[in-house]
Amino acid sequence: MLRAVYRAAWWLIAPLAVLRLFVRSRRERGYREHIGERFGFGIGRVPEDDAPLIWVHAVSVGETRAAQPLVDALLAARPDARILLTHMTPGGRAAGEQLFGDRVLRCYLPYDMPHAVRRFLRAWRPSLGLVMETEVWPTLIDECKHADVPLVLTNARMSARSFKRAAKFGAHAREVFGGFTRVLAQSPADAERLSALGARNVSVLGNLKFDMASPAAVVARGRDWRRAIGSRPVWVAASTREGEEELVLQAFATLGVEDALLILVPRHPQRFDEVAALVARKNLKLERRSRWVQNPAPNPTPTASKVGSAAPHEGVRALPQDVNVLLGDSMGEMGAYYAAADLAFIGGSLLPLGGQNLIEACAVGVPVLIGPHVFNFTQATADAVAAGAALQVQDPADLARALRELFNDKPRRVAMAAAAAAFAARHRGATDRTVDVLATLLPEHASASFDL
Repeated sequence: MLRAVYRAAWWLIAPLAVLRLFVRSRRERGYREHIGERFGFGIGRVPEDDAPLIWVHAVSVGETRAAQPLVDALLAARPDARILLTHMTPGGRAAGEQLFGDRVLRCYLPYDMPHAVRRFLRAWRPSLGLVMETEVWPTLIDECKHADVPLVLTNARMSARSFKRAAKFGAHAREVFGGFTRVLAQSPADAERLSALGARNVSVLGNLKFDMASPAAVVARGRDWRRAIGSRPVWVAASTREGEEELVLQAFATLGVEDALLILVPRHPQRFDEVAALVARKNLKLERRSRWVQNPAPNPTPTASKVGSAAPHEGVRALPQDVNVLLGDSMGEMGAYYAAADLAFIGGSLLPLGGQNLIEACAVGVPVLIGPHVFNFTQATADAVAAGAALQVQDPADLARALRELFNDKPRRVAMAAAAAAFAARHRGATDRTVDVLATLLPEHASASFDL
């Protein structure tokens, strides 16, 4: 009964979903493009041959970047296979284009309606489907099962909050989660919750995000920026969300560290102008990264090891000393922002939004501060704090206090930086373990070895 209600609801929701795409396109034009793909139309068809197609669904930017090491490993291990990357947001699609270029196929994943999903599966005929982290769509799972497409929940996580919500559906939840062929969980806690919801064949393989590495050229670019900034104290507020920049600027106002520079990097590009206006209203001097330095020349032939890389900037002009805030209005340069900073605050965590990934900052070797709301990254945050790589703060005043103490205590800051790099290195390896599992799930016609 619940399944019938769910499917009927989609018929009511679909027109509103399209209307919402056009509303959102006022801020991000990409939402009005490729709308047919969201209903399984106009997505093309792979050539009629026996090459296996491995389909990877990464809903938005974060999941797409988390999937990068896995997609690179699959491309290297199976040159005979094609990779299809699907998304739900224009930001995710743009990130996929930046990271992989024409090495992968791409389209939007259709809405969770039977006919739309069937059109998608008929057009692409995937040999194996991978959905990243938390993407659980009941109709998609059903249709993959009917089409004999193995579907794997990869890099899976399940917060305590999400578990409580899902558990309310009882047998219906167990039927949905039991439809996955395999579930590859990030942590034992994730595995326990997913198993309790009915998931079968659950394995703990670790977090793919630990295998993400900012390209060396991007990190070098950040070092160039730091030389142009000078010796002043620098902190970055990364992946901030709506309403959070106000809190970050409150902390900045009470910091009390002379000549400190804030690098402010909103998570969503469509908010760059909005955040710039907010900074101006605070009577702070703003410089935009896009105006301060020229965009790097694109790499015409990206490779698995240097996707998105480019030569470091040369001759970057000095950042004026009266600039208080550098707005990070660029994509694909988070590693550079971390490399230019002494300390990193990870956004999405001062408000109840679940937090964002702190692993990339640790991998660059930057001490991390993160707010109290980290239910999407509970295990990674707890492990980073335990390792001495991160500190958790409760509010803007606590953030200002922690920043001030660390800026005034260089030995402690250096120790945290070393602990952060060691923490990130210690947890790598999930990609290799995931590829080993996937090698067993392709059908016989695609059974060649996944040798890395």
